[in-house]
Amino acid sequence: MSLFFDAEWFDAKLAERGLDRAALAVAAGIERADLHLIFTNERAPTAEELSVFADVLKVGPVEIALRAGVASREAPQGEDPAARIENIEARLDAIDTWLAEFENSTKKRA
Repeated sequence: MSLFFDAEWFDAKLAERGLDRAALAVAAGIERADLHLIFTNERAPTAEELSVFADVLKVGPVEIALRAGVASREAPQGEDPAARIENIEARLDAIDTWLAEFENSTKKRA
């Protein structure tokens, strides 16, 4: 599951291009219901989906990863140090997974 998907940012970027969520779902090859799950943090986007999102929105993969919550930099307030370290490790694991999926999806396209 993603850490925080910035749906407002995605909607604004889509609007700049005269597109909507339905167009993004079609481009990514997923059902609109699946895209809704991504936008509401109920399902993490795959590396391939993030790559398509980056292409459609004309932004880099790092920006997409940050906005999709895969690479969040904010630490929750009031956490004890051990919990914070666990949180950081979980985020790093999510980033590593995403990077591996991204590399595999780009190799398949080449």
